[in-house]
Amino acid sequence: METQMNPQELKEQLAAFSGTESFYKIPLLNTVITDGIQYLASKANCFWLVTDASVVAKSLMNRSSFITVDFKKLSTEKQKVLGYAAVIEYSDGNDTILETQKYHLTDFPLETIRLFFTNNTLMLPSEY
Repeated sequence: METQMNPQELKEQLAAFSGTESFYKIPLLNTVITDGIQYLASKANCFWLVTDASVVAKSLMNRSSFITVDFKKLSTEKQKVLGYAAVIEYSDGNDTILETQKYHLTDFPLETIRLFFTNNTLMLPSEY
């Protein structure tokens, strides 16, 4: 298993992705991911995020053909009050939240990240 890179280095590396040269299919889900998502999953050890985002976004396609996936870690204070460590909000790209998932624990290295899901493809915003 690969070790996670530090958050700043990961952000810088992800910013370099523009478009994609290859597409990767997630078995069983029939979802496609881009070079940037493949890199993110590998470097941040977050295949769980890719899988969860794909499953939930796919389930929302009847409500919107374009889904934003916004992961956010909560502050320590908010974690104590709310009882969970992170949240993923799924929206239609126009600030209408379609679904929210709460995570009690996370080892994801970034405080926040936004992903896009459209045409059965999960991607970084810079790859759209």
